[in-house]
Amino acid sequence: MKELHTGTKIFLTLFRPIQRLPLKFHYFWGRVFAWVAENVIHYRKADIIINLSRSFPEKKYKEIKKLTHDSYLHLGDIFAEAIWFGGNHNRPGRARRQGIVTTENTSELFASFEENNNIMVLNSHFGNWELTGGLFEYICDVPEDQVPITEDNICVVYKQLHSRFWDEFFHANRCACQSAKYDGYVESKMILRHAIANRHIRTLYIFPTDQYPYRKAAHCDVPSFMNQKTKAMIGGAALAHKLGMPVFYMSMNRREKGKYSLSFRMVCENASEMEPADIMIRYYAYLEEDIKANPFNYLWSHRRWKK
Repeated sequence: MKELHTGTKIFLTLFRPIQRLPLKFHYFWGRVFAWVAENVIHYRKADIIINLSRSFPEKKYKEIKKLTHDSYLHLGDIFAEAIWFGGNHNRPGRARRQGIVTTENTSELFASFEENNNIMVLNSHFGNWELTGGLFEYICDVPEDQVPITEDNICVVYKQLHSRFWDEFFHANRCACQSAKYDGYVESKMILRHAIANRHIRTLYIFPTDQYPYRKAAHCDVPSFMNQKTKAMIGGAALAHKLGMPVFYMSMNRREKGKYSLSFRMVCENASEMEPADIMIRYYAYLEEDIKANPFNYLWSHRRWKK
């Protein structure tokens, strides 16, 4: 686990008793956060409305307005769940007992993991991406002794934040379910070197892929995603292509408040046989299906279609 600076350690020590309060407590403040974001500071409201309107041109104004409101509520719930999630530090079994994440299908993913040295799981801002740390440590509907994936062979890719404090806070928060020896939280600039150095160690990579590309990030053009031409980050697909990994799309669908269902859908069996751009086109087609089925469950506040 990354060594934290003194200020971050002190803050987390003072903050963790609050994080360990029941999830209902955090949901209350999450709704307060959502109300303030929507009605007081109007957090990225224009971006949300534009994104929704362009993605759903068939919807009327009242429907877009309702989706905008629901997206703020979802953002508040993500905030609440993320804060609560950090309270799992040194509390093994707390997240599993909460039952916040279940699965619909893991058999194909687990079988692929057993057959291959490395597999790539591409995920998005659909559902609550802040819960992906320690993913297979707390899924409550699969017995622990039947889960072949542990923290020893799971790698979560992230983008370093400019603020050292917030970078360290989210690092500690997202890895709260992991032990102190966990070293699988890897910055995106280091992931190629990490993957090549550990290519003989069986590893599942979780790679976020739906943000608009950073200035120097490799990207491709997706002809149509939610009715718009999209520039897509290609890092996860390119890494899988280079090392010949199977690629899976991960969906995190919200069934009800505080309950998410994970499902995994194979994109390709061997990424070396597909161009990274074609992998991303297929991935975005799956993501679009999920978003259209459950629109509010996506993070609409980011500018994903910059010119």
